[in-house]
Amino acid sequence: MIRDQRPLRVLVVAPSRYALRQPHAGGLEAAVWDRVRWLRARGHDVTLCAADGSDFLGDTDEFRLPTPEWTRPEDASDTDYPSGYAAAVDAAFDAARDRLVADRHLFDVVDNHSLHPAPIRWSLEADIPVVTTLHTPPLEPLLEAAAEVRDSSHRFVAVSQATARAWSVEGVDAFVFPNGVDTEQWTRGDGGRSWVWSGRVVPEKAPHLAIEAAREAGAHIVLAGRIGDVDYFEQEIVPRLGAHARYVGPLRQPDLCRLVGSSAVALVTPMWEEPFGLVIVEALATGTPVAAFDIGGVSEVVAGIPGTTTVMPGDVVALAKAATQLAETGAREPLTRVWTRRATIRQHSLVQRYREVERVLAHSAQPVPARRMPAVSW
Repeated sequence: MIRDQRPLRVLVVAPSRYALRQPHAGGLEAAVWDRVRWLRARGHDVTLCAADGSDFLGDTDEFRLPTPEWTRPEDASDTDYPSGYAAAVDAAFDAARDRLVADRHLFDVVDNHSLHPAPIRWSLEADIPVVTTLHTPPLEPLLEAAAEVRDSSHRFVAVSQATARAWSVEGVDAFVFPNGVDTEQWTRGDGGRSWVWSGRVVPEKAPHLAIEAAREAGAHIVLAGRIGDVDYFEQEIVPRLGAHARYVGPLRQPDLCRLVGSSAVALVTPMWEEPFGLVIVEALATGTPVAAFDIGGVSEVVAGIPGTTTVMPGDVVALAKAATQLAETGAREPLTRVWTRRATIRQHSLVQRYREVERVLAHSAQPVPARRMPAVSW
């Protein structure tokens, strides 16, 4: 616990599209799930506002958000919503706000990770400090809400310098607090011969390019993750599966750790402005080297960590060469996995990152006259 600081009463607001539980829907959900666990382990009183079916939800229905219900599984999407869902989420956030206003005395601060604009406005509507973490490139509804709360007790933090710069261009300034992983759960593996790709199976993550890179190198690759775009999966992934590529679906953390840790190299292939790339840190925590497209915050995540190489986005040949070299080095010098993990723990362990976040939450929860900028490192 922070010295001389009482436990905080925190309302954590999760993204509403998917339940917060394993196997995680994506890196954002995994990061918030870890946040709730860590804050509670530190002795803070944490209430979760999240999609129905999430872990850690209490009995307060007003903090339980609806999940999309698709008529046909093949229509499920990470970008669209079923009819009526948007209105249901709006109504759920209204109920959550009303409950927060009624029970304002029970909370010190809101730790907001939602992609919905409503929790940003709570700093005005409920007169409560809100810390919003920016996990994505700028979104218009969030920009509009941010403009409304400029004079309220609201603070924005971003998961990378690249993300902070993108929001700053739109008029939203944010401190930078990178994500972390639980390095006690993401343990070192012994490596192996196959390559690996993990993450959401969607066009912007481009796993088909990872398959192409493995094919270019004559390597076998295993893909793991939730299908977020069925059409993309059927058109771009299924035809590429076979002797050199296998898809194993979404995995719970222990199984994913074993898969990644027993791989020769991990490929990370974003074709969008990747805000952070939690899968990079997860792989490096197991000691598995990473070959990645250099876009968004990727270069920040791998900076100073041995066993990493970045190439121009979309350059499959360069990616194949980089991954081959990393895999060969790992096979020739097994201690590189130890060095990679040690550097990752120093830079990205959950304890290191979340103690900084804890200071920001504690600082934001103080009465306005008592506030001063906390000493943090990033």
